[in-house]
Amino acid sequence: MLKFNGVYKTFNHNTVNEKRVINDLSLHLQRGDFVTVIGGNGAGKSTLLNLIAGVYPPDSGSILLEGEAITHLPEYKRAKYLGRVFQDPMMGTAANMEIQENLALAYRRGKRRGLRWGITNKEKQNYIEKLTNLGLGLETRMTSKVGLLSGGQRQALTLLMATLQQPKLLLLDEHTAALDPGTAERVLELTQQIVSANNLTTLMVTHNMKQAIQYGNRLVMMYEGKIIFDVSGVEKSDLKVADLLKKFEIVSNGSFANDRMILS
Repeated sequence: MLKFNGVYKTFNHNTVNEKRVINDLSLHLQRGDFVTVIGGNGAGKSTLLNLIAGVYPPDSGSILLEGEAITHLPEYKRAKYLGRVFQDPMMGTAANMEIQENLALAYRRGKRRGLRWGITNKEKQNYIEKLTNLGLGLETRMTSKVGLLSGGQRQALTLLMATLQQPKLLLLDEHTAALDPGTAERVLELTQQIVSANNLTTLMVTHNMKQAIQYGNRLVMMYEGKIIFDVSGVEKSDLKVADLLKKFEIVSNGSFANDRMILS
């Protein structure tokens, strides 16, 4: 589904702040893979997602999605292939619009628009069914402004919007980091439920090593723009947090670069 081949990305070229963030990185995902990505600050995790989404162009290398080269495809042209949920619950929705209006926008992503009635009754019933599956009571608040929702409700809605069209690739950029532990766990359960039900190919960036081990069928660890550990199957399910800490300690020469990663 995704082939990321020999990609380099450097910011602030030829300045004192020059920083190579992605360093000859290759990553191949099969259809239906649910890959968790961990690493310290500056490891290149979010940059990896931004390169796939088209926010930044790579300096060199190639990116293929389902066999199609998207390396230099503009961000807006990739939107119909990708779903993305950000760390900030405010980023994935329009606060001043109703829940049903937000869903209608997501439903039309990548489609031609016309001068038809905004939301049909059939559409509305579909939205009610999808919201009911979230188990958050949002199906009774279809006309509520999204800005009135809690962070967890908003993030769950964003997740639903990102997967409404069943994207070829779902990108989750620390999408539970801004939530309290209980709400984060609920959103992760919904994530697992939606990904499994639709067999979505998924990349989930997280700082939480327990989450990285618990969710998905494959785990990737990044350090200084490279993949230093890639594990799946039984080997992944047998992992412990201590194993990941030891791996990170070895590659970083005993110096932990990110307290958040340790404490999570």
